[in-house]
Amino acid sequence: MNKIEHIGIAVKDLEQAGKTYETLLNTECYKTEKVESEGVETAFYRVGESKIELLGATRDDSPIAKFLEKKGEGIHHIAFGVEDIKAEMERLKNEGFVLLNEEPKKGADNKLVAFLHPKSSNGVLVELCQEIKE
Repeated sequence: MNKIEHIGIAVKDLEQAGKTYETLLNTECYKTEKVESEGVETAFYRVGESKIELLGATRDDSPIAKFLEKKGEGIHHIAFGVEDIKAEMERLKNEGFVLLNEEPKKGADNKLVAFLHPKSSNGVLVELCQEIKE
């Protein structure tokens, strides 16, 4: 793991939350993206070398909708950048962490992603992110 890539924050109203974070961070959203497979719409904000990712549900059965229903708005996950996601997944699995994905999948912001079960990491959902090389 080479950096904190972003912090994901689940929000009920992406447009309203976007205005709040533009004011808070004194910067504009640089990218929005829908990830249909996950039922989520994202908005990204740069903060130094890291990012804030706002996550809004696009379906009632999406993981974000379920999170919001259960826990309300707030920090959803912390994402770490990695150079080789498959190697990092294997390392963590060998160390006893429980992976939520057997294989990395395409996520937002041109990344391959995989998640660790929060029970493996003291209640925090951890995302691994690798830039997709083109």
